[in-house]
Amino acid sequence: MKRHASKIIIVFIALFLYAAFANAAEKGQRDESLRKSERRITLDPNLFSAPQIKESYHAAKEIPWVLDSIYCYCMCKESPVFRHKSLLSCYVDNHAAG
Repeated sequence: MKRHASKIIIVFIALFLYAAFANAAEKGQRDESLRKSERRITLDPNLFSAPQIKESYHAAKEIPWVLDSIYCYCMCKESPVFRHKSLLSCYVDNHAAG
C-alpha cells in the first residue's frame, strides 16, 4: 500500500511540475511580446557590494520583461549620452547603481 501511495504522489508531483513549466514557458512567450527591444544582458548583481543595488540588479536579471515595459523617468531615453530604450537599459550598465 505504501508503494502504491508513493507512486501516486510522484505522479501528482510530476504532473504539477509539468503544468508549472508549461505555464511558465507560455507566460515567457507572452511577456516577450511586451518588451521594447532592449536585448543587452543586465550586469551581474555580484559586481556590486551595496545590498540595495545588488538586489535591484538581481530583480532586473529575474524579470527583464517587466523593466523593459516601463518608461525610465530619469530621462535617460532622451539623453544623447544614454539613449536608453526602457528602464531595463539602466541595468545593462552601472547607470542604475547611481
